[in-house]
Amino acid sequence: MRMQGPVRTWSPAYLRPVFYLIGGMLAVLAVAMLLPAAVDAATGHPQWRAFALSAAVTLVCGGLLLYGAKSNLSDGLTLRQAFMLTPFAWVTIALFSALPLYLSDYAQLRGDVTNAFFEAISGLTTTGATVIVGLDKAPPGVLLWRALLQWMGGIGIIAVAIAILPALGVGGMQLFRTESSDRSEKVLPRARAIVSTIGLVYVGFTIACAIAYALAGMTPFDAVAHALTTVATGGFSTSDASLGHWQSPAIEWIAVVFMILGALPFVVYVGLVRGNRQALRNSQVWTLLAFCAAVIVLLTAYLALTGRYGITDAVRHAAFNVVSVVTTAGFASADYTLWGNVAIGIFFGLLFVGGCTGSTTGGIKIFRFEVMARLLRSYFLQLIYPRGVFPRVYGGKPLSDEVVGSVVVFFSLYFVCYGVLTIALMAFDLDFLTSASAAVATLSNVGPGLGPMIGPAGTFAAMPDAAKWLLCFAMLLGRLELFAVLILFVPSFWRG
Repeated sequence: MRMQGPVRTWSPAYLRPVFYLIGGMLAVLAVAMLLPAAVDAATGHPQWRAFALSAAVTLVCGGLLLYGAKSNLSDGLTLRQAFMLTPFAWVTIALFSALPLYLSDYAQLRGDVTNAFFEAISGLTTTGATVIVGLDKAPPGVLLWRALLQWMGGIGIIAVAIAILPALGVGGMQLFRTESSDRSEKVLPRARAIVSTIGLVYVGFTIACAIAYALAGMTPFDAVAHALTTVATGGFSTSDASLGHWQSPAIEWIAVVFMILGALPFVVYVGLVRGNRQALRNSQVWTLLAFCAAVIVLLTAYLALTGRYGITDAVRHAAFNVVSVVTTAGFASADYTLWGNVAIGIFFGLLFVGGCTGSTTGGIKIFRFEVMARLLRSYFLQLIYPRGVFPRVYGGKPLSDEVVGSVVVFFSLYFVCYGVLTIALMAFDLDFLTSASAAVATLSNVGPGLGPMIGPAGTFAAMPDAAKWLLCFAMLLGRLELFAVLILFVPSFWRG
């Protein structure tokens, strides 16, 4: 809404639309808490009381914000309000999402603020890093809540990536501005139509995935829980062994298909629903598929030639684990850290990549690698032919200096943050592989890292509490594309 006269960004009047939107999100969250409460009640687990109490508290707080900060959002948000909304909303929702885990009767979560918040923020950011050991015996309500958090976080980040981040113009995201993300005036005024269509596609994929899992041998509960986290490319499982628990090639191939579907730009599906076949010409789609195929062939050859698997199993394990890491899902069919140093090196590199923008994935994102490749090509050609003119084109349109600069700054900032996080983790007496892989696994929202402690066969439970809080910040930082969080630490942001 339009304000009369200068209003400081920290004033209650200016923040009212932000609080109002967060209140609505909390109301939705409260309703979602009733689902695991019902499951626990139906199966005789007393955990339902923790979810019911948490739902009541969350609903009251959300209602108070809706009433006290009632706003007219017909004109959308200003850019400053949008910058504040994204991290404030994620942190607030994570805090309330952690409440039923904190109140639960599950030993590793009950009364432990650090573990409860870590699990909640890992779910909402679709990271999939966990501090829980013994998932196979965990209450069904807790398992369903973890899955729901990832599912809600997945659709949430798609909406943010389409309606808000392009308008903020950070990290090259302005390449993907639509009619719902106009930087010139306000954010969000026409986002509802495209987000509602995406929501229908998202729900459709989830239902199809659940049915496929059930037909492949999962129980209905496991099928639903894994469908929620597969489409969200989150990676939370109902078993400590992840999808490797079922030892089923059919289940793993189903996961591969739906992880890829979750990693592609959802605006492509919107275009297809509207009959626009040109949507399939999105270069990110084909770059991601080609990259995954190339790495799968390389890893398959390595596994087969070293005698670790026969050719059929080598293809299956290579495809599943490569797609899982590249799409930042974080599922595992085997402990790939036992495949040798070559495999460890490959997976370490894959932790940085990520999927497409406008998808549920994290990571640096394919489009930024494409932009950098075009920039480097232009630069080298200019060195060879100093008088030549070599336009930088992406998606059939020239790359502006603004976009190129944003992408270069993102890369620089990403690796600065990665280096600082790695060094900070090593200060807690963690070894280099654990520190380096934990930093990138959380910053890229992948989940499991490398090494015996946090690898695909381990958890983050043994991490020091201070390190867990640092990793929580890294998950939020990576999920919101760095700038949307770090700008809040710039003093001049608060002086307007």
